[in-house]
Amino acid sequence: MTTNTLLPTSTAGSLPKPSWLAEPEMLWSPWKLSGDELVIGKQDALRVALQEQQLAGIDIVSDGEQTRQHFVTTFIEHLEGVDFEERRTVKIRDRYDASVPRVVGPVKRPLSVFVEDARFLRAQTHRQIKWALPGPMTMVDTLYDDHYRNREALAFEFAGIINQEARELEAAGVDIIQLDEPAFNVFFDEVNDWGIDCMNKAIEGLACETVVHVCYGYGIKANTDWKKTLGSEWRQYEAVFPKLQQSNIDIISLECHNSRVPMGLLELVRGKKVMVGAIDVANESIETPDEVAATLREALQYVDADKLYPSTNCGMAPLSRQVARGKMNALRAGAEIVREELAA
Repeated sequence: MTTNTLLPTSTAGSLPKPSWLAEPEMLWSPWKLSGDELVIGKQDALRVALQEQQLAGIDIVSDGEQTRQHFVTTFIEHLEGVDFEERRTVKIRDRYDASVPRVVGPVKRPLSVFVEDARFLRAQTHRQIKWALPGPMTMVDTLYDDHYRNREALAFEFAGIINQEARELEAAGVDIIQLDEPAFNVFFDEVNDWGIDCMNKAIEGLACETVVHVCYGYGIKANTDWKKTLGSEWRQYEAVFPKLQQSNIDIISLECHNSRVPMGLLELVRGKKVMVGAIDVANESIETPDEVAATLREALQYVDADKLYPSTNCGMAPLSRQVARGKMNALRAGAEIVREELAA
């Protein structure tokens, strides 16, 4: 399924969960339901998230990550070789300490993780569907490796597992597969050494479009505090964009609005499609359509119009549903302003 819409809009990932499913405005929020009620509750929440996107006029929709507690750990929970009981403390992306599961044996995927959810979503809409999976480098960065003791080896094992899941998601009707790789913004040397090959393995053999989402993280305190240390210009993309431009990935998703990323860095991925983050997820202020349009106009200096996809900077799970709804409406309205200008 394809879209012929110029500047098709999408969200980067998560949307807020309804309060009857999980505690709102937080990550890793425990479920309020269990058993069959939880299964039904997740499906109902997915319907709500889809409806919110469609009412806001979002062109490429997603599940809003309603069936998972976290964009990385929920996937890992379904794998063999990982111990969630005896945990270790590690520093996540050189930013903050976290108690994480341990890799204790060969990692394997005994069953699909999100495929049934994807089939359910596909049955609810005729719009293009984008499905996010954690990228291999970010998965490695979210664990303590007590088995492989080699980041590259573990990442390539994960890449093979991601590829299995991605192929089944494509067969279930998913149009776009997204890899979430915020780790790219920290581990530049590894990206340039083996990270791109690892990502290419994760998307190997896919006929659907593929995205890598390279952001500066959710709008949580640990991330906003880290951003304050990055100086007047955030040039981390400069280290990885040349490699991404040469990769097999189709679309690059990045953070722009209210960031200190020099927009000119987009010239380094000229020719790729780009999901331009025109919505700041780190505050509750709802952008005006004109603010969104201004970000898109600036990006159009470096991205051809037929390759620009307006999006959010990152997921919106920590925000209220009202704010997320307002931001999606602003994204659609801002894209419409620029579409009209291009048509004229």
